[in-house]
Amino acid sequence: MSEAATAIGAGATAAGLAPAISIRGVTQRFGAVGAAQGVLALDDISLDIAPGEFVCLLGPSGCGKSTLLNIIGGLFKPTSGEVTVAGKRVDGAPRPDEIAFVFQESTLFPWYTIIENFRIALKFQGVPKSERDDLAMDALKAVGMGGFARHYPTQLSVGMRQRVNMARGICVRTNILLMDEPFAALDEQSRMVLGEDLSTLLAKTGKTIVFVTHSLAEAVFLSDRIVVMTARPGRVKTIVNVNERHPRAPDFMLEPRFGEMRNELFALLRDEIRRAMALQRDADGGGA
Repeated sequence: MSEAATAIGAGATAAGLAPAISIRGVTQRFGAVGAAQGVLALDDISLDIAPGEFVCLLGPSGCGKSTLLNIIGGLFKPTSGEVTVAGKRVDGAPRPDEIAFVFQESTLFPWYTIIENFRIALKFQGVPKSERDDLAMDALKAVGMGGFARHYPTQLSVGMRQRVNMARGICVRTNILLMDEPFAALDEQSRMVLGEDLSTLLAKTGKTIVFVTHSLAEAVFLSDRIVVMTARPGRVKTIVNVNERHPRAPDFMLEPRFGEMRNELFALLRDEIRRAMALQRDADGGGA
């Protein structure tokens, strides 16, 4: 294992706990080796994530962040390497009893009310009918959406729907929550307010969260650790530790070290972003 991977694994399990998620030598290739359309998306990723930890995957577009998230969640089976969750190997099949997803786009059924959407999710998890509404309402109230339980998704703004998606992900009884740019469609102010809500919910629930983002400020504000990835093929470039307890207060964003960490991330990513742009130009047929 590389020195970077060893450092990441050691940081995740410093408290002596078994990792909630263990990633070992994961490589993902789409298409055959040497094929014109073949792509090496991920190359030898190793990472341990501790129980209750919030980890951000940060890197340029196309570096394989979402691919890695989907492998953790069992939506893809890696070309090589393995992922284990709570000590059990993930073999390319979803595990909804252990892992919940929150995607960039709303996954609410538009023909059901918000509370009905929650009931369906909790039913699939085997939650007794008598407990479903209480769990749903507690989660909705936690993100300021308790008054909209009887509304339909189309009656809510984009930001409101994402609050509901986040609440549903927290509500279901899984220990792991995977979030793929859930706030990408929102303005910066709304993103940070939702980030505050998410930090508060994390402190209350103790869930393990893996979060994909392109926002440097979002990564610093939310994360316990930030995994910085290289341009394709995605590798672990380095790790940045954020030593700040949850829930995070808005004043954290005003502290000098917040700006320093954000600047550090930009410096780490600047060359990778240029490499990613060059790769895209080559894929489009060249040109300056």
